[in-house]
Amino acid sequence: MDLLAAVLRLWAPLGLAALGGALSERVGVIALGLEAKLLAGAYAAVAVASATGSSWLGLLAGLLAGALVGALHASLVLFARVPAVLSGVGLNLGLLGLTTFLLRAHGEVGLSTQARFPAEVGIPLALTLVLLAAFVVAQTPLGLRLRACGEKPEAVRAAGLNPEALRLGTVTVAGALTGLGGVLLALMGMGEITENMTSGRGYIALAAVILGRWSPLGAATAALFFALGDALVGTLQNAGFARILPPDLLQLLPYIAALLALALVRGRGAAPAALTSS
Repeated sequence: MDLLAAVLRLWAPLGLAALGGALSERVGVIALGLEAKLLAGAYAAVAVASATGSSWLGLLAGLLAGALVGALHASLVLFARVPAVLSGVGLNLGLLGLTTFLLRAHGEVGLSTQARFPAEVGIPLALTLVLLAAFVVAQTPLGLRLRACGEKPEAVRAAGLNPEALRLGTVTVAGALTGLGGVLLALMGMGEITENMTSGRGYIALAAVILGRWSPLGAATAALFFALGDALVGTLQNAGFARILPPDLLQLLPYIAALLALALVRGRGAAPAALTSS
């Protein structure tokens, strides 16, 4: 039961980041900025929760911060014509630098709050959002339009709709969902944010998107696999394996699992056709 609880706690933020990545790439915008959105959501949540004493206001701040980064990424890609990979990497580095600067400005290695977000709420919330997004994408007219944006944007234009507007809205919502992942990462745990707290989780979430074949439900399910790997690392450390294997090697196991999984599924699922032109 302890392992299951740990897996679900680790899955909630990672699953939301994978969901955000799947939605973004489903409409044809490469989601390489997930790390930035996680960091933005986590920092904003802790900062506001610390100032107000309210975890719910912290959650709202994290949602807005993630949405802002998502909207910025979409605007750079869709309107400024910045390559999505360059925009995503730039945002990741920029938010890492910004949050590090802000944390050091406090004269501390981290920022903490007593306001926490209970796992009993956070985990069902994450699961509900995943199922809702999967239903919308697969079963509704809006979902059909979003999928068309990623496959044949010219067909969307022919139907009298603006694919850029749909993409902008979707990537902004995806940013909010990923920001919520950052909120849960910070407030559902120790109630703090430290430098580079995400530790590459955004890239793991992107691997889950690919492993899940660009499906919201598939990506979130693949994130569960990586969460299990992360939880097993903690279990192995507590069991004394850190005396046998170097701790740094144990921490690498989830990333090694991500690379192996990507190698195994290579070529088995087709990315959205318009994604390669983003």
